[in-house]
Parts: sequence; C-alpha cells; structure tokens
Amino acid sequence: MKLNAIKSDKIWGYEQWIASTHPNGCQKEFEKLVGGDYPLLVKVIQADDKLSVQVHPDDETAELYEHCRGKTECWYVLSAEKDAQLVHGMNGIYSASEIRKAIETNSMSDLLRYVKVEAGDFVYIPAGTVHAIGGGLRLLEVQQSSDITYRLFDWGRGRECHIEKGIASIKSGGIRDVARFPGVFSCPYFTLEEITVESSYSDVLPAANGEARPSDFVLFFVIGGEGEVNGEKASKEDIFAFAPGEEVRAAGDLQMMKIRPSTEKRR
Repeated sequence: MKLNAIKSDKIWGYEQWIASTHPNGCQKEFEKLVGGDYPLLVKVIQADDKLSVQVHPDDETAELYEHCRGKTECWYVLSAEKDAQLVHGMNGIYSASEIRKAIETNSMSDLLRYVKVEAGDFVYIPAGTVHAIGGGLRLLEVQQSSDITYRLFDWGRGRECHIEKGIASIKSGGIRDVARFPGVFSCPYFTLEEITVESSYSDVLPAANGEARPSDFVLFFVIGGEGEVNGEKASKEDIFAFAPGEEVRAAGDLQMMKIRPSTEKRR
C-alpha cells in the first residue's frame, strides 16, 4: 500500500507524517492494514528555520509523566543547504542547576554541540539526547510512535517550554557520531537498511510467527529516483507498507530505505 502523508505546518517550516497510526495524526488506511498500533512513526521534516532545543523522554520517564511510550528517533538527511547544522547533544556534562541557569539567562546556546551535516548523513537520537534541527534541512525521521517533546529553549519565540520535565529526561550516554549512513542501522526500536535498485529488485518478507502483529509490517521509503514498486509508480519521498510474507518487487532506478520495527521491542 502506498501511504498518503498528513501535513502539519509549523512556525519553522512543516512536517509530513508519512507512516502513522498515532492518534495525533493517524492514517486510517494504514491503521486498518496493520490492524492497530504501529510502533513506529515516520516523518519528513522541512526545517526552513531552526527548531526548539528539545529532549524526548525514554520509555520509563514517558510512562511516569505521560503514560505513553518514549521517543527514540533518528534522522537521515535528505537535503541540506550549504553550512546547515543541527544540535546533537551538549558540549559537556552539566548539572540540572547549570542547565536551568543557562535557560533563564538565555545562554543555553553555549552548552550545545553543533554539527554540520549534508545529504546522506545519519543522526541517531536516543531518548534523553538534547537536540535541535537547524534551518535549511530536510530530513527523514524514524522514531517510536510517540508525540512527546519537551522544549528546553525556543530562541525567544515565546512558545511553551517544559523545563523541569525536560531536564529530568536528559541522559548523557548513547550518542553516536554523525556520519554517512552505514548501509544498515539497528537499535532496540527500529532497523533501517538502504537499498539501491538498478533495473530490478525483489524480496519476500519474513512471514509472521502466528497471527500478524502491527510490528510485523515493513515500510519502504523512496529516497530518490524513479520507478515502480509492485507495479505502482514510485518517486522521491513515496512510502509503501508491506505485510509479513508479502513479496516486494521494484523496478527502475531507485534508492530506498527499508524501515521495520526491531524485534527487541514490541510495545
């Protein structure tokens, strides 16, 4: 099934929820296909201006504060203007009082770690990582199906911030360097695999072990190129959902990202 995006305009640009069963932006046809709550949420983010400095809680903290799953995510850079950058963690280990003071004195930017990125770079954002997307970036975002964001600092734009919950959610470990996408990436929540189609490609997905669960379904996102997927026209930023045991057939000149929930987590 080719999925239709749900677009949401923001003060910094817009985002498209391209694979979602989350109540805040549910694709009903996708929800019906998978039979319930898909554990991942996939977006395309267009950042014309910088986003807030923010952090997402892990599963335990999100359950405590919001009674929902946490939000580990990753970004694949689809396009980037010259010298575009993002915030990926902090440039040191700071106490809660130091972070609180930096927010209060509008000096939070001095605590952040800035990284320049370009198309094809990959950024892993485990829950608890302070981060912000800079302007001039278009990203593929794969995350747990959660809509919890704690803003720490919003560059003076006046939107609500969530300082105490945000500070309580910060973790310093688990950050990996920003680098070119390695071809395959896996964490406890999702697995990504880059696939290059030159003329043709086929694969039969693993069958479900018993009755199919939502987490057994697999997504294919078109990074670039033109062609067909199972006889349907496929072009840049299209996304297709496949059931367990289904055959995937692609033709043409396509660069795709295969996205599936990891077997380590089945929430």
